[in-house]
Amino acid sequence: MTEHVSRETPPLVEKLFPRAADRLAAYAELLATEGTVRGLIGPREVPRLWDRHLLNCAVLERLIPEESTVADIGTGAGLPGIVLALVRPDLQVSLVEPLLRRITFLQEAVEQLDLGNATVVRSRAEDLPRASYDVVTSRAVAPLGKLAGWCLPLCAEGGLMLAMKGSSAEEELDASEHELESLGAEVWHIHQLGVDELAQPTTVVSIVAGRAAGGSRHGRRGR
Repeated sequence: MTEHVSRETPPLVEKLFPRAADRLAAYAELLATEGTVRGLIGPREVPRLWDRHLLNCAVLERLIPEESTVADIGTGAGLPGIVLALVRPDLQVSLVEPLLRRITFLQEAVEQLDLGNATVVRSRAEDLPRASYDVVTSRAVAPLGKLAGWCLPLCAEGGLMLAMKGSSAEEELDASEHELESLGAEVWHIHQLGVDELAQPTTVVSIVAGRAAGGSRHGRRGR
C-alpha cells in the first residue's frame, strides 16, 4: 500500500467486520494503488480511504435484508457495491457502471478479491430490467429526484432504494417529494449510521418502492 495510507487495518474494521477485514484491506490497497493510477480515486482521498470511503460504505449493510439482490448504480470504483459484497456474503450484488475504464477495474477487483457474490454489469441504470432487485444502492451519483427516477423502477414492489447522501439529504428529500410520489414511493426516511462508531456518520436516504415504480409485481421478503 502507498506510504500515505496505513498498512494496518483499523481496529474498528476488525471489530465490526472481522470475517471481511483481510479482503477489505486488500481492496483498500487496490484503491490506493490501481484506483489512483486509473483516476478512480483522487490522491487526496488515499489517507482517508478507511474512514471516508470503506467504513462509510460498510455500515450501509445494516439497512439491507438478508439474501437480497442488490444493484449498485454508478458504482465507479465499487463503492459501496464491492464493500457490501465483502461484508455480506449472503447478498448478490450487481456492480452497474457504463464506463469501460471503470468496468475494467471492477472486473479485476472482483477477480483478485475472489468475490463470487458480485457481478460486473456494463450498463446505464435506465437500460436495466425493471422491478428486478430487492435493493438498489447509490453513492454520490445525482440529486435525489433524478436518482429516484433511475433507481426506483429497478426495485421490486416493496423493494428498497438506498441513496448515500451528505449534509444536503434533508433538503434534497424535501425538494423531491413530488417526484417520489409520482414514482410510487411509499415511505422514505433519513438514517444516520455509525453515529457512535464513525468519525463522520453515514447519511442514507431510504425509500420503499411501491408498485408504480417497477410497473409489475415481484416477490420479496418483508422487512
